[in-house]
Amino acid sequence: MFKTSIKSNLFKAAILTSVLTVTAAAYASEFGDVYSAYQTAVTEKNKADTERYALQSYELGKVKFGADSINTGNLALNAGNALIANMSKQTFEKEVKQKAKVLQPQAFELYQETLKIYSEHYGDNGIELIDPLLGLSDASSKKYAREYLDEALDIAEDSDNAMVIADTKMAYFERLVNSRYYTRKVRNYAFDAHEAYSELLPEDAMKRVLNSFRVANVRFAEKDYDESEVLFLGVITQFQKLDYNHPYELAAHAKLVQIYELDGEREKSTQHCIAIGSMKPWKEDIEPTPLFRKNPDYPTSYARMGKSGSAQLSFTIDEMGFVKDPVVIDTIGGEKFATESLLALKLWRYAPKFVDGKAVEAKEVRVQLEYYIEKR
Repeated sequence: MFKTSIKSNLFKAAILTSVLTVTAAAYASEFGDVYSAYQTAVTEKNKADTERYALQSYELGKVKFGADSINTGNLALNAGNALIANMSKQTFEKEVKQKAKVLQPQAFELYQETLKIYSEHYGDNGIELIDPLLGLSDASSKKYAREYLDEALDIAEDSDNAMVIADTKMAYFERLVNSRYYTRKVRNYAFDAHEAYSELLPEDAMKRVLNSFRVANVRFAEKDYDESEVLFLGVITQFQKLDYNHPYELAAHAKLVQIYELDGEREKSTQHCIAIGSMKPWKEDIEPTPLFRKNPDYPTSYARMGKSGSAQLSFTIDEMGFVKDPVVIDTIGGEKFATESLLALKLWRYAPKFVDGKAVEAKEVRVQLEYYIEKR
């Protein structure tokens, strides 16, 4: 039996899978060639080829091994995962616009087939069923995903395997965190997983680090800045051991800039502004995005009159990411818009520009602030 997936199966440590012994003759067959191409595509992270060869492997494997074979179930799972990995942004947006039960019908059918085969081989409560159940949740709209997530979590909890339970809870959280179905219970699943990973995994285990990042973001959103600071600093410490810049490391630095600016600890903030600047190449054709920004106050007298307008400003970002020498280039609607814009802009923070490994000033950066009152 074989099981290769383009997304990390959650339970590699908990689910024992045997390895299919394929003879030289089998590798010479059409199935063997296609499956080898699939494995190569996975290794090379080529999503298009992974999807194509996963589907071909499934179709050929179904004939080779039989419709009810565990190998066919594994191939169906691979193909479903490949389709989900290639789901377009438009497909995900469909969840917002429609109440569709199934977002990826082909993947949904493949996961259903895997679930049926796994149930026959492992029983209705086998932890092997968790992967296809989570796949079904991925292929479904969030409204309907919950029934599959609940079923997966029931199986995990019945297993009494702490790692399996933690992984399943984290998958539950990830699926619903950015939806209207995100509840306190779902939030707590991430924290339960964090507690389990802290006991079961070393500090540098990627699964534990990624979970810490997610929990830190929740703490930050809840304005628990002390706890989120500790978590973000821990995430950075672990990512600094890598030989490449992980996007979550950048994000953690950015969040710490906001935390320290809100607390008035500008020197601490500077360290992280510089860290981001050293990690992220400066794009001359794109205006830099502030790491921290204070929105200007709307002039009270203008608000009473319903007056709208804008202010365009030019400034320099110095070697530490501070705004330097801001000037008003143009203003529409009144001078008070210019005054408030200047006051706010002086508190903004940026990642400094780096040239040949050294932070330098970036001059003639421009920004336009718009003032308007939304009509109800």
